[in-house]
Amino acid sequence: MGLFDTIRCEYPLPDPRHQDLEFQTKDLDPALDTYTITRDGRLVRHANRGGWGSRLDRDIEWPLHGDLRIYTHEKSLDPPWVEYVVRFTHGHVEWIRPFEEVRRNPDLASPDWEPLPEPSEKVEIEKEPPPPTPSEAPPAETGGAAAPTPEELLLRSLRHDRSELEKLLQGSSDHWGYEDPVYRFYHQSFKVYWLQQQTQSIVEKLQALAPDRPLNPWFVQIIQQGTGKQFKPEDNKHWTEVTRPIVEAFFHARFFLEMAVRYADLEAPPQLLPSGYAALLYLFELR
Repeated sequence: MGLFDTIRCEYPLPDPRHQDLEFQTKDLDPALDTYTITRDGRLVRHANRGGWGSRLDRDIEWPLHGDLRIYTHEKSLDPPWVEYVVRFTHGHVEWIRPFEEVRRNPDLASPDWEPLPEPSEKVEIEKEPPPPTPSEAPPAETGGAAAPTPEELLLRSLRHDRSELEKLLQGSSDHWGYEDPVYRFYHQSFKVYWLQQQTQSIVEKLQALAPDRPLNPWFVQIIQQGTGKQFKPEDNKHWTEVTRPIVEAFFHARFFLEMAVRYADLEAPPQLLPSGYAALLYLFELR
């Protein structure tokens, strides 16, 4: 029968009788995980609580863009087979409609759907496997204070260096540190090369937040391609090819600096990951 995920829906369903039902889906790379569609239309993937499923240590928002088919079988209902299509647009519910209604409307149906088995009175919803035996369960925590995790150390650095981060962000957002350099790119002025110094200052400060952590290799590649350049007259013939990486590197560095300032108030790792904070974890290879 294969794996599935469990879906609970707090978002209002078309039929109120179905609101408290527990649904299943195979549209989320099924791994016996549990998700909730929140009342405000977000999809949240829940932390593993010692049972089956992926080993998440906290609940995280799961940004989905597309359709999610959820279904269940409840003998007390008429009809007993219940199936909906939930359309997410950039991480939020756009609408929830009965599957049959969507399937009959070619303007709503997704072209890559695969049919589920035809429902009948004999349909059985797949059961979750029993919880792991003690030998399979994760080891219990031992007494004593646990050492801080790399993420907790990063948060400490953010709080400690907040004033310096804010000062650097301010200098990367004012006329001479932000507005003028971007203008110089479009003006085809060699002064856009000066932007490299600001980028390098940001990268050095970001690395200092977690000096023992490697930076994301994509980020490193972007920075390498956008720094260490010296103006040559022949660059004018290939202006965007030569100088666009300079601006791109600055934008990426400034984004992470802004996220570092934005989330410097966090006292502990959040249960739900905002996108900017999750990106910051990727920067330090913590996701």
